[in-house]
Amino acid sequence: MASTIWIGNIHFGDTDVPVKLHTAVRENLISFHLLHKTDRVRLQQRMICAFDKAPVPAEEQVKGFPLDGRKYILIDPEEIEGAEPESSRAIDVHEFVNPAEIDPVFVGRTYFLEPDESSKSYSALALALKETGTEGICTWVMRKRAYFGALGSNGKTLRMNTLRYTDEIIQPETLVLEDFSLTEKELQIGSELINKLSVPFAPQKYSNEHQKKLQALIDKKARGEKITLLTPKHLKTTKADKLLETLQKSLKKAA
Repeated sequence: MASTIWIGNIHFGDTDVPVKLHTAVRENLISFHLLHKTDRVRLQQRMICAFDKAPVPAEEQVKGFPLDGRKYILIDPEEIEGAEPESSRAIDVHEFVNPAEIDPVFVGRTYFLEPDESSKSYSALALALKETGTEGICTWVMRKRAYFGALGSNGKTLRMNTLRYTDEIIQPETLVLEDFSLTEKELQIGSELINKLSVPFAPQKYSNEHQKKLQALIDKKARGEKITLLTPKHLKTTKADKLLETLQKSLKKAA
């Protein structure tokens, strides 16, 4: 069962909908401990002064914002607390937009919202968002951080995606892209190949092969089996003058 990480109210107009926030994603990543090679004891992370090479206890550590050279502006914990957003239990919905207008590059983490109590208003809001095909642009404060996000629905369950602020997005105009002219034949075959490979989205068909290989490696070593290292395959880049030929080969395989 998902654990609740935040409790508050969705607020818009004169309406308040009490909700509980749950993470929608659980990462299944294999992690390792860093050990001392000779005695297999876990290593401890310590803060070492780069000048005198000695450990620095927590009470002697301060935060500093770097300026030019070795100059820093020292910031006290009380000063950082003074800049924190005002605590609130409200998810303020400011406006409703067409979700197709939200570029995926803005989308961050996803959360599910559960009614905090038996609430008809929760069901009404979930259905209304589904029927109108809109998402609510909202702001809220959680764990001393201010968030900006989009409130959506599948008709029954409310979900919320955090959104990145505009100044966090790297504009594609800064990329160096070569301008290639494509023939009508190349475009046609490319489109045909995409159409042949187009299917309904089925994420269950895919799994994290890297994690599976890591787990298999760990299991083998735990059983004392010998490990054989394989040479990874390297794909060759398609040359510009071979594009049409490569597309035609791919189209035949997909047929």
